Amino acid sequence: MNNRLYQSVISGKKNSRKKFVLFGILSISSLFIFCQSRNLTAKASQDKKLQTQAQTQVLNASNSWRFASFPVENFQGYTSPFGYRRSPNGGSGVEFHNGLDMAAPMGSYIRNWWGGKVIKVSDRGRCGTHITIQSGQWKHTYCHMQGQVVKYQGRSYMLDREGGIQIAKGQTIPVGARIGRVGMTGRTTGPHLHWSLKFRNRYVDPGMILRKMYSQRYS
Repeated sequence: MNNRLYQSVISGKKNSRKKFVLFGILSISSLFIFCQSRNLTAKASQDKKLQTQAQTQVLNASNSWRFASFPVENFQGYTSPFGYRRSPNGGSGVEFHNGLDMAAPMGSYIRNWWGGKVIKVSDRGRCGTHITIQSGQWKHTYCHMQGQVVKYQGRSYMLDREGGIQIAKGQTIPVGARIGRVGMTGRTTGPHLHWSLKFRNRYVDPGMILRKMYSQRYS
């Protein structure tokens, strides 16, 4: 076998190996993406089933929804519902949106949905400046507010001086009280309130609760 023929054979074997390795990598990548997609679909299906069960319990948990307060003044519309959605920052991924987004002009006041105790005040993370209030088995969180968290004599406060708001961790807040103002803190593309609800430590659709509130109020 002459040198040229020998080199041709060797080169062909190397190219075949490269193609085989590349095919293997692509196959593994495709399998990984397929498995991820199936896992996400299965998780979404399971979550939806659990949420439906939780929502059924929620609707049976109270017949006094008409006494609750709508959580934002100068309401303009719902901009993003509860549930799975594509990333609002332009990514191709899917994420779980654990609340309801309500558009309102910057600085509009936010009202406490139900009377309870403040269990969290924070100005960190994608939620920005936010507070969480516990009302029995319910926890309601209000995100992207104006202001910041300060500490004084060992106690944490959410402070919005311009809006005249001062909320302390551990404070009891009555239904309908002003607890903050619409802002753009945290991860947000525009001024709005992100409002999330938990019942027995499981997220539920705030839109469902609002529909129940108004059906009782105007029935």
